[in-house]
Order: sequence, then structure tokens, then C-alpha cells
Amino acid sequence: MLAIIPARGGSKGIPGKNIRLLCGKPLIAYTIEAVLASVLIDRIIISTDDPKIAEVARQYDVEIPFMRPKELAKDDSLAIDNYIYTIDRLNKEFDNNYEEFVVLLPTVPLRLSEDIDKAIELFHNKNAESVISCAEVGHPLEWICSINDHGVIQRSNDVDIKKMMNRQESQAGYIPNGAIFVFKHSLLKEKCSYYSDKTYAYVMPPERSIDIDTESDFEFVEFLMRKRDFNA
Repeated sequence: MLAIIPARGGSKGIPGKNIRLLCGKPLIAYTIEAVLASVLIDRIIISTDDPKIAEVARQYDVEIPFMRPKELAKDDSLAIDNYIYTIDRLNKEFDNNYEEFVVLLPTVPLRLSEDIDKAIELFHNKNAESVISCAEVGHPLEWICSINDHGVIQRSNDVDIKKMMNRQESQAGYIPNGAIFVFKHSLLKEKCSYYSDKTYAYVMPPERSIDIDTESDFEFVEFLMRKRDFNA
């Protein structure tokens, strides 16, 4: 199975985030090391537009067969377009025939190699078109609301008020955590979507599901790693 680690250089929230040191190692290194420990991944590709990220990644014995075009690395660029571009180019220019692949965001450093392998196994066992790692939302779906421009709380008309009052009766909600995506190339290419009626969830615990997007996220993950002696 091919693994793609997408790492563009234009992070605004945390400049240089993908190669910023986290407990002494570049953030991207944790994802690379998890993939290297996987028993079901046989090739790792870094997709980046940034020479500094490429230089750091190459120290960990991974491939960068080509740099990502700038138009696929903008703030408003769609990730799915980059995945399609990467697989198409690998297949056309490098004589590959990839029909399925894994995407692993470098901003989820607490995922384990076992998570990657179990998600791939689920993908194959279910003959899925995609598998997306998820974490349970900490509150019932009925509690989620929006707030309008005047600060007024707005709720869906079909919300069960009784369930809002009784958490035990509510259905659990889940959200993609960014750690693992397993795709059939044809799903992305034909439907331009991550989802179909053959999309399955690989559920991960919250403590391995933190996706670093802010300074607070970065500090919290660093705290957890130090507490668990992550590098021991």
C-alpha cells in the first residue's frame, strides 16, 4: 500500500508547523516513523511544495519524486485535487498502477502504526471505497447549535428537546480526526468526494486524535508527549 504524507509550507496559524520541533523532533517525523513501523505500507511519498520540508523529510528515508505545484499548495487549494494529481502523475510518469492509497496528515502525531494497519485491514475486509479515521465527539449531537449574527442561539427544528436534557439517551457523534484516510483512486477521481455508501469509519480514541492547528494544540500535544515519555 502506498502512503502519501501531504505537507505544504504555507501554514498561517503556526508558521513552519510541519517541521517545527515537537519534543526534539520535527512534527512530520512522528507521522513518518509511524508509517515506517507499519507492516502494510510498502512505499512512502511526501507531497510538498516547500524545499525546507523536503530537506527535513529526506533525512527520514522517504521519497519525494516531485514537488507539489504551487497552485495545489495555496490556502484555498483543495486537498482532494492534490491527491488526484499525485496518483495520476505517479501512474502516468513513473509506470505505477496505484488504485488505492493512504493519506496521513503530519499534524496528527499521536496516531500509532497499529492504527494505520487496522484502518487498511478494515478497508480490505469491507471492500470499501474509503476508510476515514474518526473520534467520538465529547457531547451529544443534539447539543450542537449555531449562533447567528446577533448572537442568538439557533437550533435545528428536528432536535429532540428531551434528548438535549438526557445525555444517556443521545446517539454518539463522531468527527473525522485527520489521522488516516484510505482511498480508492476511482472514488476521488469519479466522484471528487471522500465519501460514498461504502465509506467506513476507523474509530480512534480522543487521546490519539489531536490534530494540531493552533499553538494551544501544539502545547497540549507536547505536554502529553512529555507526560507519557513518548520518546523513551
